[in-house]
Formats: sequence, C-alpha cells, structure tokens
Amino acid sequence: MSNNGNTVLGLLAGTAIGAALGILFAPDKGSATRQRLADEAALAKEKAAVKASDLRNTLSDTISTQRENLDEQVENIVSNASYKAEDVITTLEAKLKDLKTKNKNLQKKSTVQKNA
Repeated sequence: MSNNGNTVLGLLAGTAIGAALGILFAPDKGSATRQRLADEAALAKEKAAVKASDLRNTLSDTISTQRENLDEQVENIVSNASYKAEDVITTLEAKLKDLKTKNKNLQKKSTVQKNA
C-alpha cells in the first residue's frame, strides 16, 4: 500500500510541477495561446476538408474510369462469346447435315432390304 501511495503522490507532484513550469515559461498569455490554438485548429480543419475533397474527386474520377474500362471489357467478352457461339452453331449445323445424309442412306438401304 505504501508503494502505491508513493506512486500516486509522485504523479501528482510531477503534474503540479509540470503545470507550474508551463505557466512560468509560456511565451504568451493564456487568451493568446487559446486563440492561436483555435486558429491552428481551424486551419487544420480547412486543410483536412480540402484534402478530403481532393480525395473524393480523385476517387470519383478513378471509379468512373474503372467503370468505363469494365463496361468495355464486358462488351468485348460478350462480342467474343457471340462469335464463338456462331462458330459452334455453324459446326453443329454441318454435323446435323451429315447425320441427315447418313440417316437417308440408312433409310434407302432399309427399303431395299425390305423389298428383297
């Protein structure tokens, strides 16, 4: 308990000494210091607002550019898929034609065999 009491007493003494030294060595009156702090805070707020606005504009431009690129890529993919589908359809039509021809030949052979 004695150790905790000494620690708290040391913290309080250090805080008091620090506050006293701060008041003694402060370059300006308290009101001037508060005004300077308020001015600095307002300036920092303005800078943050400008940076946020710049960031928002940059992000908006980047998103617009990315959206345009994505739209173009999707359009290219759809176009390529359409050409490939056309190729597949053409191939299937050719195979169907071959199958129909083979089926006709089989039907002719079947008719000849029935008549014999």
